[in-house]
This record gives sequence, C-alpha cells and structure tokens, in this order.
Amino acid sequence: MRHTVAVPMRWSDMDAYQHINNVAFLGYFEMARVDLFFDQPTHDEKTGLRRGIVVATHEIAYKRPVLYDADPLQVQIWVSDVRAAAFTCHYEVFDHGQLAVTGSTLLVTFDFALNRPRRLTPEEKTFLARHLDEPRD
Repeated sequence: MRHTVAVPMRWSDMDAYQHINNVAFLGYFEMARVDLFFDQPTHDEKTGLRRGIVVATHEIAYKRPVLYDADPLQVQIWVSDVRAAAFTCHYEVFDHGQLAVTGSTLLVTFDFALNRPRRLTPEEKTFLARHLDEPRD
C-alpha cells in the first residue's frame, strides 16, 4: 500500500531558472520517509523503525520541471525488496496531478551503539509488509 504525503515547496528550493532545484527532491523524499516511519500516531518504538536506519543509495529520475507553487507536491512512498537488514523505498512526486519525479532509496537498518548494520525485527518486517507495492509502468 502506498502512503501519500503533502510536501510543501519552499521559496528557497528554487534555482536560477525558477524551477525547483534538483537536490530539493531528496529532501522531499526524506520528508515522506519521516512521515511514514516516524510521524504516524500509531507508530511506537517497535514499528516506527526508530532504532536506526541509514541511507545507502539514492536513485532519482526527473520527468518534468516543477515550478514553485504554494500548493504542496503529493509524494507517494512505498516499500519493496525487504531483506534481512535492508529495504528499498520508492517515490513518485506529483505536481498538480502530473508525475514529475520518481526515485528510490536503499535503506539499511543500523545499530548506532555497535556502529554496524542490524537485522530487521519481526515487528519492523510486519510494518514494512503493510507498505509493500511495486512501481507502476
């Protein structure tokens, strides 16, 4: 199931060409991840992945330019490829109903006390399973 987050654009996100700068979209992806993994009222320490996750890689594809607007972008986020200690988040960013950007992030669960990756807990796998989906063609 995909999770949709309304993400506001900031005036400072614009580049010299009056478009939203390409690097701003990584921040929009992060806002969607924070909303999904940390800000939902039903999350607790077991299912909110609060024990630690780190970004391993990002991929991003720009489909069309986005102009600054007071209306927020709609970011859909979902999960795939859940493994023992990693999973992938996918994103589709819509500007006024039009697909503007797609991307993905490989996330690794991490134990900061031991400074190394850790395995996903059964509760975390159950939480992630609720957000499994596949990219649309």
